[in-house]
Amino acid sequence: MAIKPTIYKVSINLSDLDRHNYDTLNLTIAKHPSETDERMMARIVAYCFEAQDNLMLTKGLSDTDEPDMWAKSLDDQIQLWLDVGEPATDRIKKASRIASNVAVYSFNSKSNVWWSQSSDKLKQYGAHCYQFNHQEIEHLASLLERTMKWYVTISENTAAIQTDSDEASVHRELLHSV
Repeated sequence: MAIKPTIYKVSINLSDLDRHNYDTLNLTIAKHPSETDERMMARIVAYCFEAQDNLMLTKGLSDTDEPDMWAKSLDDQIQLWLDVGEPATDRIKKASRIASNVAVYSFNSKSNVWWSQSSDKLKQYGAHCYQFNHQEIEHLASLLERTMKWYVTISENTAAIQTDSDEASVHRELLHSV
């Protein structure tokens, strides 16, 4: 019998000062059995940075044909393909053919190695690539609870996150933009 995902709920009061986006987000997140706490938290923070009306979490690790999240138009065209981690360049090449915009958020301690090996091809495909600080994501993962309430303020590529138990700050570094 397959292990089922663990369900997490997070309510986010988002204030994105850079994009003038102020919203309340209620996310239900299915954490795949093979997914780390750090990766799930990186997904949530990436969602906050890219928040828009039609952004949706997908099946992610459960379906290799889908990104971690995407934004689709009313006529089902993919406007944003968003992957978290260190995806293969072939995956980003495919995404760049079917989506108007492609974004990648890496967070792992091996992100620098992945970027040095993949950057030339990723630049060709027009992907926006960002890197989260691994230690900051680890700290945020230490605050994980099944039900969370976050207050997130984004300014100058930094998400200041206040939770019920503590606070954290996650910076995103732009590796490449088109």
